[in-house]
Amino acid sequence: MTPPRLKVCGINNAAFAAAAEERGADYLGFIFAEGSPRRVTPVQAEAIAARLKGASRRVGVFVRETPDEIACIVRQARLDVVQLHRRASADDVATLRAAGYEVWTLAGGAPGDAVLFDSSHGDGETALRRGPWRTVLAGGISAENVHRAVALQPDVIDVSGSLETAPGHKDVALLDRFILAFRRAAGVV
Repeated sequence: MTPPRLKVCGINNAAFAAAAEERGADYLGFIFAEGSPRRVTPVQAEAIAARLKGASRRVGVFVRETPDEIACIVRQARLDVVQLHRRASADDVATLRAAGYEVWTLAGGAPGDAVLFDSSHGDGETALRRGPWRTVLAGGISAENVHRAVALQPDVIDVSGSLETAPGHKDVALLDRFILAFRRAAGVV
């Protein structure tokens, strides 16, 4: 079994982003959704990305933005992957792919290069479905339960809230605890 890759989402601080990258996060997620305590602006994401070494791929998480708005943000913030955290239309996926972007979509919409199964959207671990896409598992994953997430064999595990002391405030000690549990569960310690 190939161990899953790790996405640390809700990045809004350069020091924490660098710590996550240094500890081996494969993906760093930047949320652009209005109203999220983890939201960053394109300027903030660009400044954070400029301080990274490039070992982690950067994922932009979008909820309501149009493909044209997304393309502008992707260029400015130097993102590698577009995650549509909504029920994506086939047209949106096709438009973004035609522009050369890797596209992840939320389960229940048109599939992208990867499909995100998020328990906070009713698509949690019991609904993980295989297809010609990679799978991303998110929602409530913590150091205490990551072994269950790994056992489902997703391609990517997406963690965010369990790494926070308060909404939008990531903590490196919680990250370290999670990384250790993740590596043990994935058999890479």
